[in-house]
Amino acid sequence: MDNNNIINRYSDEELEEFKEMILDKLSKAEQELKFVQSQMTDMHEKGDSMNAGSWEHGSQNAELEKMTRIAARQQQFVKYLRNALIRIENKTYGICMATGKLIDKERLRLVPHATKSIEVKILRDK
Repeated sequence: MDNNNIINRYSDEELEEFKEMILDKLSKAEQELKFVQSQMTDMHEKGDSMNAGSWEHGSQNAELEKMTRIAARQQQFVKYLRNALIRIENKTYGICMATGKLIDKERLRLVPHATKSIEVKILRDK
């Protein structure tokens, strides 16, 4: 019999282990986001002082757009990690939203904000 059918949720000890891992990832993600945002601020300030018609200004805009996309992805990652912490507090962390079974620990270690088992993810992406 599959253990995922027997166990409803991860133990408090396991949840604490995941919480520590997520807090570490969250701290790093927030630092990276702050760095990207400071880079964007610097680029805005440089852009304001440039001639609008110059080649450098066009290159600067392209780089700024790229940084904006990176910042948006990083903000989304931070949001996902914060939501995972909420699920830990609610003791619903690691439960597949589609099947109600436990998500494999290895998947959660690789993708700590996962809300679906790898099987469900693969089927959805087909």
